[in-house]
Amino acid sequence: MLHLPRLAEAHPIEPFDRALQLPQPGSEEERQIFARLQARLVSQFQDLFPDPLAPRTVVVVPSLSMNPELLEKISGVQYYEERLLFMLMMLRLPNTRVVYVTSQPIAPSIIDYYLHLLPGVPVSHARKRLELLSAYDTSPVPLTRKLLERPRLVRRIRHLIPDPRIAHLTVYNSTCLERTLAVWLDIPLYGCDPERCPLGTKSGSRHLFERAGIETPPGFEDLGGAEEISEALAELRGREPGLKRAVVKLNEGLSGEGNATFAFENAPRGSALLPWIRSRLPDRLRFEAHGETWDAYIARFNRMGGVVEAFVDGPGKRSPSMQGSVDPLGVTSVVSTHDQLLGGPSGQVFQGCSFPADPDYRLEIQSRGLRVADELASDGVMGRFSVDFVSLPTDEGWKHFAVEVNLRKGGTTHPFMMLQYLTDGVFDPETGQYFTPNGPVRCYYASDNVVSERYRGMTPEDLTDIAVWHGLHFHGATQEGVVFHLIGALSQYGKLGVLCIAETMECARRLYLETVDVLNLEADAQEEARAHVRPR
Repeated sequence: MLHLPRLAEAHPIEPFDRALQLPQPGSEEERQIFARLQARLVSQFQDLFPDPLAPRTVVVVPSLSMNPELLEKISGVQYYEERLLFMLMMLRLPNTRVVYVTSQPIAPSIIDYYLHLLPGVPVSHARKRLELLSAYDTSPVPLTRKLLERPRLVRRIRHLIPDPRIAHLTVYNSTCLERTLAVWLDIPLYGCDPERCPLGTKSGSRHLFERAGIETPPGFEDLGGAEEISEALAELRGREPGLKRAVVKLNEGLSGEGNATFAFENAPRGSALLPWIRSRLPDRLRFEAHGETWDAYIARFNRMGGVVEAFVDGPGKRSPSMQGSVDPLGVTSVVSTHDQLLGGPSGQVFQGCSFPADPDYRLEIQSRGLRVADELASDGVMGRFSVDFVSLPTDEGWKHFAVEVNLRKGGTTHPFMMLQYLTDGVFDPETGQYFTPNGPVRCYYASDNVVSERYRGMTPEDLTDIAVWHGLHFHGATQEGVVFHLIGALSQYGKLGVLCIAETMECARRLYLETVDVLNLEADAQEEARAHVRPR
């Protein structure tokens, strides 16, 4: 036993509590302690979760514990820690405490914005049960690592947990860092055990789909370098001479940013194909991430591995997604379905989503996703996950190719959870629709990428003023309206998230377009004001 562990790839840090005995990170002892903590979730799920009046503490650490080189490709990624601010809606439960930890302080006006969305709870009551902590560190290091390197901050979090037996940790994604943090905090982690996270890599996903009997694009997994990429591309083209493009994916890519496409235009046949691919791979590979280079990409591929797949394309192509859950009892369920809104050079980068997915295929997507859920549950996975598809219309109906499993929260998590917390409705798996308590259906259109250079300079307070003047609110009486997120990224990056909730998809899209029109109108006014104060 040690007084304090030394983190891998980190300098030794000073003990924050000399009376506290902690195991070495990654050790068998830590795994055993973590397993005992996770066992608490069963009783919490049975006794606490169903009772809205039960006391509990939720510690939210929205760390993007992923490859920093991939994250830096995402504009304003340091503000993605605000994506989990929907968890503040848990303060509508009168005996629930929320501890929300971030890399840098969140503007008070953003917190006010979320607290005023709480249905039926005075803001003053909610604020007394909310604790906001910050590492005061904007470096491109996962937030969880920042916390583990600040033992006194971890101690403050521990002191804000009145009873660890009725508390849990929620995160964006689970890694060994989050496991260590859970052990340090002496509370369970409501998320996937890091030991099982390889199931959610691109290669792991293809293995899962094969076990579940779900069709995937033709391809190869568990690849590890330029030569294996070249060989896989040659094999794909050899099997399907008419194949125009293939996609190369990093095992741990995020939101499509780790993908690249290879075009077979003018490719020779026969024995000349593989040498031709080898010689052209560095120049022909087209990356989805802005500013990506061959040297950086192949270095990451060598480290983390990846897959090569046929690029599925055709008229009417869609990209639906099923969100599911495996609860602490091992029971699987459908949470939602979405149609993803994709962008980037070849349409593989997540931009937003609409809920629910198209009625023509959403029940088919649910059925396939549940087969994956059963496989995950059999492997001991617990928590939220999503399964992404590429779907093409045919004369016989829709043809679905499963392309990815995400064992974490994602771009579809926060809009759906916000809908649930705002309306207190239910998702009906029989129809794939969401019903409010009074019966009407609700849909939404959401984007994480409402972006314009002209929005830069708008502060959170400015956005509040704009929302008030133009009535861009969520209206509790009608249970329709607009909710903003990623507000912190607006001033520096001109980037904002928008969720538009309405009774029909047509109305939700129209509300979204009207909201963007208002933002553009206000941006024009801002530009006019700037013109008067620019130096001559």
